[in-house]
Amino acid sequence: MKKNSKEWKRAAGVLMPVFSLPSPYGCGTLGKEAFAFVDFLHSMGASCWQVLPVGPTSFGDSPYQCFSAFAGNPYFIDLDLLAEEGLLNKKELEAIEWGKKADRVDYGCLYENRYKVLKKAAESSDYKETAEYLAFEKASRYWLEDYALFMACKNYFKGKCWQDWEQSIKFRQPRAIGKYKKLLEKEIDFQKFMQYEFFRQWHSLRRYANEKGIEIIGDVPLYVAMDSADCWAHKELFELDEDVKPINIAGVPPDLFSSDGQRWGNPLYRWDIMEANGFKWWRERMKANADLYDVIRIDHFIGIVNYWSVPAKCKTAKRGKWKKGPGKALTDVIDSCIGSSRIIAEDLGVLTEPVKELIAECDYPGMKIIEFACGGDSGNEYLPHNYASRNCVVYAGTHDNETLQGFLNGAPQWQIDWMKGYFGILKAEELHAQIIRKMYESIANTVIVQMQDLLGLDNEARINAPATCGDNWQWRMLPGAEKKVDTGYYRWMSGMFGRLHN
Repeated sequence: MKKNSKEWKRAAGVLMPVFSLPSPYGCGTLGKEAFAFVDFLHSMGASCWQVLPVGPTSFGDSPYQCFSAFAGNPYFIDLDLLAEEGLLNKKELEAIEWGKKADRVDYGCLYENRYKVLKKAAESSDYKETAEYLAFEKASRYWLEDYALFMACKNYFKGKCWQDWEQSIKFRQPRAIGKYKKLLEKEIDFQKFMQYEFFRQWHSLRRYANEKGIEIIGDVPLYVAMDSADCWAHKELFELDEDVKPINIAGVPPDLFSSDGQRWGNPLYRWDIMEANGFKWWRERMKANADLYDVIRIDHFIGIVNYWSVPAKCKTAKRGKWKKGPGKALTDVIDSCIGSSRIIAEDLGVLTEPVKELIAECDYPGMKIIEFACGGDSGNEYLPHNYASRNCVVYAGTHDNETLQGFLNGAPQWQIDWMKGYFGILKAEELHAQIIRKMYESIANTVIVQMQDLLGLDNEARINAPATCGDNWQWRMLPGAEKKVDTGYYRWMSGMFGRLHN
């Protein structure tokens, strides 16, 4: 039996970003509301919680453009837990402006206020004297020192991309490394403190979830941001010229989301160099993610087989070209270092035969999107009757799609009529509930529903519209909104269709 398939069972879960949880402090955290969300999942018979990447976000706030492929987002550190430890004053926290809208993340407020508060907590803590902190430092030695120095330097150079820093530290000259470590010692310690607290709180939450029978599905972007500790500390692994400017960058060709394609801007890997050193960086990255998640969803999995290479000088992604990725050489490494964690392949996009063959050989479940299925073609591979295998994960839509209600609101009448026929109902207003039921009924081993879809919200609650900027990554669930969900009904469906395990 193949390694990845033997541990899968029929399951149901919810996609809910950490930042979208309720909280009085501007964005969702790893505190009380996260634990309450686990209880909510348990009550509805779910057995998995899918989150978006949890790394420290950069300009634009996308969790797919982080300062590190290893570090956690300090915004997710729960302040009430720090107050309970005596590190912060709760009354002082309540006096701070964290944003004017409870259903939106105000990243400007977070940036201005969160670090000041966390710095107070660090100054009040004796964390450096504890065995727990020393063990964290040791376990994180591959990335922590580089990341902490990177962030300290970034703050010192007033937020500039590392490519615009002073030459000696930009190129990591040994004397410069020593100089800035000494100059920025306090800031480096502060960056380490934040990582220590993030991972402490994360592992507490994950233990609680696992005890409740809930697995955490984490999202791992294939690429890293140009402005990241990974790129700065491992320049030789990326397609950069002598002046450390990108030669080619990542993206995708023109598609349903954009006629110009998507020019992501991430530096491309030098796969030949990575393979020559045994994919050391990837080994460490996947080991770290296996320590965070029970299941790892690899975003843009197709790029492992073939990837769209866009010349950095091009303003759109139209003039890119397909290049060959490492394929099975990398997936073998991934399988060897993730322990009991499992992989989901995000196989959306241009699905070539080599991609299909690798996914089949690895036995990774791929993804099925119901919103992509409802175009009137009964042969569409995303329609439930066309699923060739149980080894897949079905979504109404992901964070990149409209909410289900938003999708239905915008559908023309012919499409509504077609969906009514396909999903077997007479009234258009019944489509939302029936589509979700058909997902539960399907042969797909795993069904994931966005929290917004459980709540029946329209596109005001959409997480991300690809190829746009300005309003993405902001939606938050209002306090108590989950009480509107009929958890008994979902628990009944999980039991009826063989997805109940708690």
